[in-house]
Amino acid sequence: MSAATPMRGELEPIEKASRDEIQALQLERLRWTVRHAYDNVAHYRNAFDSAGAHPDDLKTLADLAKFPFTAKDDLRRNYPFGLFAVPREQVARIHASSGTTGKPTVVGYTANDVSTWADLMARSIRAAGGRPGEVVHVAYGYGLFTGGLGAHYGAERLGCTVVPMSGGQTARQVQLIQDFKPHIIMVTPSYSLAIADEFERQGLDPRECSLRVGLFGAEPWTNAMREAIEDRFGISAIDLYGLSEVIGPGVSCECIETKDGLHIWEDHFYPEIVDPATGEVLPDGERGELVFTSLTKEASPVIRYRTRDLTRLLPGTARSMRRMEKVTGRTDDMMIIRGVNVFPSQIEELILKDSHLSPHYVLEISRQNHLDALDVVVEQRADVGHYDEITRKACADKLSHAVKSMIGVTVTVRVVDVGEVERSIGKAVRIIDLRPKE
Repeated sequence: MSAATPMRGELEPIEKASRDEIQALQLERLRWTVRHAYDNVAHYRNAFDSAGAHPDDLKTLADLAKFPFTAKDDLRRNYPFGLFAVPREQVARIHASSGTTGKPTVVGYTANDVSTWADLMARSIRAAGGRPGEVVHVAYGYGLFTGGLGAHYGAERLGCTVVPMSGGQTARQVQLIQDFKPHIIMVTPSYSLAIADEFERQGLDPRECSLRVGLFGAEPWTNAMREAIEDRFGISAIDLYGLSEVIGPGVSCECIETKDGLHIWEDHFYPEIVDPATGEVLPDGERGELVFTSLTKEASPVIRYRTRDLTRLLPGTARSMRRMEKVTGRTDDMMIIRGVNVFPSQIEELILKDSHLSPHYVLEISRQNHLDALDVVVEQRADVGHYDEITRKACADKLSHAVKSMIGVTVTVRVVDVGEVERSIGKAVRIIDLRPKE
C-alpha cells in the first residue's frame, strides 16, 4: 500500500483541508501545469500564443479563463503522441478511446502518473465505503479502456483483493460473484442490470449475494437508475466519475455517508463550469458544461478540457472539496426532435417510474416526411410474465403520454419482449440514428 493511502476509514489531510489551503495548492500546481504544457507541447504553445496567453499571466485561479479550451478534436489532430509533454521513452502506459467516431484519443502516463491514478482510485473506493482486505469484483473492460485497469490498480493500492473479471461472460460473472463472495463491484450501470438479469435467469436472487457496494461509472445514469440497481441487488450504488482524457476513473466520487454528489479530487483536477454556447465561466451552483484542467499529470497534461458533460459545482459536505452534481446528460447526446431538446436521461426517468417496464431501452431517431421522429423501444419487466397486445399498448400509451406531458415531444413507444434490446458489456448505446446520411 502507498504511504499516502490511509488505513481503514481515516481521511487524507487534503480531504479535510480548508478552502484557502486547497486553493493555494491548486494555484501552485496550476502554474506548474500550464508552464509544463507550454514548454513541452507544441500544440499548447501555439494555442496559448494565438490566444495572447502566457504562463506568466497566471497570477490567480481566475486567470485560467484567459487560456484557450482543449477539445477532443485537438487530441485527435495530435494523434498519436503529439500531446505528450515528456519523451515517449518516459511514458510507462498508453490508453486510448475506442475511436468509433474517428481517430482514437490517446493519453500517456509516466510511472508517477500511474501511481497518482492508483492513489486517487484508492481514495475513491475508500470514500465509497471500501476497506483494505475486502474483495473487489472488477467488471469494467480491461485493455485500452481506462476503466478496468484504473479500478484494478486503485483496489490493489487500497489493499483489497481484486477479481479482474473484465466485461462479458455474464453467466461467469454470476458464478464468480457466488463463489468468490466479493463485497464491492465496479461496473457500468447498464451492465450491472444485465448481471442482475442473469442472476434471476439462473433462479438466484441478486439481493442475497455478498455484494454490499457498487461503484458505477463510464456512462450517464439517473437517480431512478440508482434506485433500480439498489433495489435489484440490495446494495449502496455509488457514482464514480472520470474520463480518459483527464486521467480515467477516479476524478471524482460520491461518499457513502452522504451520496449527495461527487466530490472532485481538487488537489489533482481544477474544475470549471462554462456556458456550452459561449464558453463563459459560470459561478458555482449554475448548470453548464464541465471543464477540467489537470494539476499533476506529467505525460499528458490537459488545459481546460471540455468534457461535454452537463452538471454544476456545489460546496463540499462529507469532504471539504467541492462536489459536482450527478451527470445525467451530455451536450453531444442531446437530441433535437422537432425543435425540442431531449436527453436520454429524461426518458429513462419516465421509463423507470413504470413498474411494467425495464431499464433496457434504446432511442431510435428516423426521418419521416422531412421531419425527425423518435421511437422509444423498451423491454417489459422480466418478472411479470408475458404481456398481451392490449397490455403492451396500454404501457406504450402511458409512456408516450408521459413523455409528451413532461418533455414536450411526441414519441412512438414500442414495448418488446425480454431480451430484444441488445445488452451492452461496456457503455450502453442509448441512441440509434437511422436518418439517412447527408
